[in-house]
Amino acid sequence: MEKKKKDRGRLQGGECASRRAERVVHEFAPVFDASSRILMLGTMPSPKSRETGFYYGHPRNRFWKVLADVCGEETPVSREDKIAFALRNRIAVWDVLAGCEIRGADDSSIRNPVPNDMNRILQAADIRVIYTTGTKAAELYKRYCYPKTGIEAVRLPSTSPANCRMSYEELYQAYAQIRRALTSP
Repeated sequence: MEKKKKDRGRLQGGECASRRAERVVHEFAPVFDASSRILMLGTMPSPKSRETGFYYGHPRNRFWKVLADVCGEETPVSREDKIAFALRNRIAVWDVLAGCEIRGADDSSIRNPVPNDMNRILQAADIRVIYTTGTKAAELYKRYCYPKTGIEAVRLPSTSPANCRMSYEELYQAYAQIRRALTSP
């Protein structure tokens, strides 16, 4: 009986902690160079990404695997491998937001968003297509960035483990258009 109370308290404490919004400031530099041709935009780094120090850092996030498969390469593992992979394939990676209030990794809880200045990349690289990874990233880009860039973004499904309804095969099919964008003249 005593053990159950203790476990319940810990669970409740964890649930309460995950429900509190915190102010998060984006601390990763964008990945790009002058040869980048597509820009992949997430919403904001998740707690796991912030912990690992790089984009799409949750071990069950399928972003790096699906991009590698679409590009016909091995999945990069280390931060350095991911940067080299993205640059080699002319893929820029960043997030729509520079900061916001958010509860855990729950994009639907985002309040007081501050967008990144996309011109940082757009003025330095010949970006041909902007993709967003998920509905919230698409909504935030359209509201805060599109009026300044004039470039519409293509919404792709989220690669997050929270998007478990979508099979890997469906995700791959959706992301396959990236290859076409990278190989078109």
